[in-house]
Amino acid sequence: MDATTDCAVKMHHVTKTFGKVIANNNIDLDLRNGEILALLGENGSGKTTLMNMLSGIYFPDHGEIYIHGKPVTIRSPRDAFSLGIGMIHQHFKLVDVLTAAENIILGLGGKTTVNRKEVNQKVKELASRYGFEIDPAKKVYNMAVSEKQTVEILKVLYRGADILILDEPTAVLTPQETESLFAVLRNMKADGKSIIIITHKLHEVLAISDRVAILRKGEFIGAVNTAETNQAQLTEMMVGRPISLEIDRPKIERGPERLQVIGLTCVNNDGVKALDNVTFSAYGGEILGVAGIAGSGQKELCESIAGLYPTIGGSVLYEGEHDGQPIKERILGLKPDEIVKKGISMAFVPEDRLGMGLVAGMDMTDNVMLRTYKNTKGIFVDRKTPKKQAEELIDELEIVTPGVETPVGRLSGGNVQKVLLGREISLSPSVLIVAYPVRGLDINSSYRIYDLLNEQKQKGVAVIFIGEDLDVLMELSDRIMVLCGGKVSGIVDPREVTKEDIGLMMIHVDEENNTKEEVGA
Repeated sequence: MDATTDCAVKMHHVTKTFGKVIANNNIDLDLRNGEILALLGENGSGKTTLMNMLSGIYFPDHGEIYIHGKPVTIRSPRDAFSLGIGMIHQHFKLVDVLTAAENIILGLGGKTTVNRKEVNQKVKELASRYGFEIDPAKKVYNMAVSEKQTVEILKVLYRGADILILDEPTAVLTPQETESLFAVLRNMKADGKSIIIITHKLHEVLAISDRVAILRKGEFIGAVNTAETNQAQLTEMMVGRPISLEIDRPKIERGPERLQVIGLTCVNNDGVKALDNVTFSAYGGEILGVAGIAGSGQKELCESIAGLYPTIGGSVLYEGEHDGQPIKERILGLKPDEIVKKGISMAFVPEDRLGMGLVAGMDMTDNVMLRTYKNTKGIFVDRKTPKKQAEELIDELEIVTPGVETPVGRLSGGNVQKVLLGREISLSPSVLIVAYPVRGLDINSSYRIYDLLNEQKQKGVAVIFIGEDLDVLMELSDRIMVLCGGKVSGIVDPREVTKEDIGLMMIHVDEENNTKEEVGA
């Protein structure tokens, strides 16, 4: 096949099934020599499955794979490495107690002893060649997220990879770190490397790729030159119909202060402060976005307010109504059951949907009951009411499920998130805390979640939205609080700052000005 000689990779009629589910159906995909190819598709479209076959994690049921024009058989990641293919996964696979250089050479054959000085020098030279900044002797547990990602990329380059697959590489990076990564990818392309990048961020696709390949429901829809397309066309190819890409930010008058957090401080399992003197307020009729690089205290913030994470200092004051009467309660240190018993109307949607939020083996009715069964008087549990609520959620949120009896663990990520968010907002909270509600969701599901958050805002709910996509945070939020290393580095109006301003705040705390906006709010 002469066409394969111009390609670093050619996947021809590749099919993969899991039982009755066809993950990839007769896919034809090619990656040209020295290009950056973006791979797009909704959740469940088969992107990861396809790349897992190229990297040796899965083996295709049918079809052929050609590498640099030659037919190959890839049965394991070792086979892929021997062919010069390396995949950088979204969740890093590093040993924390080892240095960068030790992680890079880990698993390689050779001498029984290691000359660390020689290895460190080789790693430095490799990093310098492509524009990476890294200390080979630095331990992984002391690294920022972007440094860990650098180690993962260098690990595959050190092994001689000339075909690289990056899965959601910018998900946890600041805008500045993303631009640095893109500069490195361009250097790698100039050096003849061929790169596939999987991402949901369309603006990044347009910024970094040469071509875009689109999958939909396991089928290959087509490939287009990046210079000849736009976000609207790419979205229509992914979804199969035109979709508006604008995120609404309805203007409504800010309501009363619902949550006042003062000096909130807590430590993690290593004894390090995960939150350090965090102070802010959340108001009814407002979406307060929370930005920060991964591990800046976002998880501890929402869990400590919800009564799920221990604290060592500070105060959280809730103001609202219960049975028509105003209430004002200090809730820090209270357990979730105690918060409910005090009549505090607060809902929390955690990032771990099937770990903390829902029970995967239970159906929708039982998962809805989890929030209300303790209110039952007598020895018999009321199942009719939660079943009706579950059926209403299916209709209102367009949840795709065979029925309320189907275990939620069998639903797609977007539908699981709709069940969780729908259950929480059905309780009519006055404070709603959501952590990464669209993580890993396709564009359709994501925009439905944004609509739900705006609906709550218009009902006068104080919404605290912890997100990782700065573009979304800036379009959706009325104010943005930026966390850096467990501290508040600023609270700003997203209409008055740039994405780059927030990116700098994510990596630097200005001790003098970090509460300026909040004092004047």
